[in-house]
This record gives sequence, structure tokens and C-alpha cells, in this order.
Amino acid sequence: MAGISVTLEGDNIQLAFQKGEQSTAVVMDPHAARSLVRAVSQLLAAIGETAEEGEDMPEEMVDVTSQTIDVGMDEHGMAVVALQAGMMPPFLLRLKDDEARHIAQSLLEILNSPRDVRVSHGDH
Repeated sequence: MAGISVTLEGDNIQLAFQKGEQSTAVVMDPHAARSLVRAVSQLLAAIGETAEEGEDMPEEMVDVTSQTIDVGMDEHGMAVVALQAGMMPPFLLRLKDDEARHIAQSLLEILNSPRDVRVSHGDH
């Protein structure tokens, strides 16, 4: 059986495998790590594996209405969106500049379109 370890490397995540004398490590940014978790979850579901009781499996999409939303900057000058939504615990979403611009531009486009156009596109 191979040994697997997951550690932090600065702001990135390192996934290391060791079997016998051979070892391999992969360093991923948070986005790549989330994609890997989703992919592994989908593969487990495809082969019929389910989560143990009390074990959380990530979902593709959580549909909730936020009770509070705060927008600001963290200590490194990154845009931060703080949410408290539904029964979920509060969380922070840190955004790179291009991600924050994409979200802001997309929201402006939605808000600037007539309500009937929004509804015809699935209300988003």
C-alpha cells in the first residue's frame, strides 16, 4: 500500500505519494485542489462508493440564499467576500484581481439587463 500525505506549501497544497523507495509530489493551487476533490468524489460515486455516516462529500453546487454578505480586503490586499448562508457556517472567499473583476462585471451585466431577459435565462 502506498503512503499518501497532504501538506501546505505556502498558499498551495502538496499531495505526496510514496511506495517503497519511490516518491512523487504534486503542488496544487486551491482551485486545482478543489477540482481534484470533485473529480475523485465523482469517480467514487461512479463506482458506487458512498460517504461514511458523518463524512462530508463536496457537492458541485450549493443553492442557498445568503443572510449576510460582506465585501472587503484581507491583510494581503486580496478581495474578500464573507458569507453566512443558510445552515452553512460562515466562510470567506478570497479572490484574485481577475476573479473579482469577472464577478463584478458579470453581476453588473445581470443587473443592467431587463428583468424579463434575466428570467428567460434562468434568472441568472
